[in-house]
Amino acid sequence: MRVTLFDYGAGNLHSLAKALATVEGAEVRIQEDPVGALDTDVLVLPGVGAFGASAARLEPGRKAMREALEQGLSCLGICLGMQLLFDSSEEGVGEGLGYFSGKVTRLASRRVPEIGWNTVEGDTTLKGAKLDTVYYAHSYVCRATDASVVTGWTTHEEDRFPAAVRRGKVVGVQFHPEKSSLAGVRFVQAFLQEVAP
Repeated sequence: MRVTLFDYGAGNLHSLAKALATVEGAEVRIQEDPVGALDTDVLVLPGVGAFGASAARLEPGRKAMREALEQGLSCLGICLGMQLLFDSSEEGVGEGLGYFSGKVTRLASRRVPEIGWNTVEGDTTLKGAKLDTVYYAHSYVCRATDASVVTGWTTHEEDRFPAAVRRGKVVGVQFHPEKSSLAGVRFVQAFLQEVAP
């Protein structure tokens, strides 16, 4: 199974690649070209960086990537990667993939960013790994237009927002599984096992 991390200048690729490589048969590679990243079985959009700069790196392949997702390409979007699956963000200019309908807005909380462990409410994202307590590091959150795609919720202070979304073989998570200890690794493994070709 070919797993491709699309590198849009985000950090934290090493620990994420390591978590992905724990699945038997997974060949993990990093690709900077958005169109080249589509020659894969599973696309991963990593989670550290700014929306505007990342959207600009994505732009040359945005239409092709959106079409590939609509045609069934498996994808895991993490934190910023999840936000790029939505239409747009208050954080910066540029368009996201628009695979999920909605906008990314700043956390409506006194303490921003949210950094640390928090729970996931009512998680139904994957059969093989139920989410409970995971690690967050973010200032912006996705506001899904269609609540039916939300498969887990989180609350930071009084702001309740999607912890996870799913449509078909495309999953987005606001938290960082690669920083969420064994539970996060199990989540990544369960995702790859569930969507494996």
